[in-house]
Amino acid sequence: MYDSSEEDFTFKVPNRGLSGRQSARSTAVFHFCKRSFDLIFSVFLLPVIFLTAALLVVANPFWNKGSLIFSQIRMGKDCKPFVAYKFRSMTEVPRIIRGADDPLENSRITKLGRLTRATRLDELPQILNVLKGDMSLIGPRPDYFHHARKYVRKVHGYRDRHSVRPGISGLAQTEVGYIHGMDDLVFKVRADIFYINNASIRLDVFIFWRTIVTIFGRMGV
Repeated sequence: MYDSSEEDFTFKVPNRGLSGRQSARSTAVFHFCKRSFDLIFSVFLLPVIFLTAALLVVANPFWNKGSLIFSQIRMGKDCKPFVAYKFRSMTEVPRIIRGADDPLENSRITKLGRLTRATRLDELPQILNVLKGDMSLIGPRPDYFHHARKYVRKVHGYRDRHSVRPGISGLAQTEVGYIHGMDDLVFKVRADIFYINNASIRLDVFIFWRTIVTIFGRMGV
């Protein structure tokens, strides 16, 4: 059994010392503001999605042959499955053969795919998942459903990270980065549980800013 206790995650936020009633009110306000921002910003990004899709349609035949969109069943809130969308960044295969414990198949990432992954442009179609209510802009990243079922059984705390909507970006993505294998997953879970237990507008703004830095700094590989 892997241990993913949040105490080992070093990112800290100040204790605001709210009473139970104040905390409940603050939580309700936070979730209202969070969902409102999700919807408004997602609508704002729709033209960006269409423009990026148009550019990829032109570029894909040269550096990323195959379909434009990649869809995959992932584990969402309350451990329920949903279909997530991405701009495809890897060569197409009939079915996923990578196991839950295996590292990312870097050899399948295409030349254009490396760019879209580095800038996180491949995640843009998940704005549609946000509008549908499957995801949020900020939250724990959803995993491939088949792999996630194994993580639920093997990684302490993994089920708890599904108490909120998964996100396009999250604390684990900005502070931990891409993970490789089951051992690294422990750090991802610690960050996600920390985020859930300390959820606030301030923390979401921090993650949003760190995501922007990652996108424009091309540090997403």
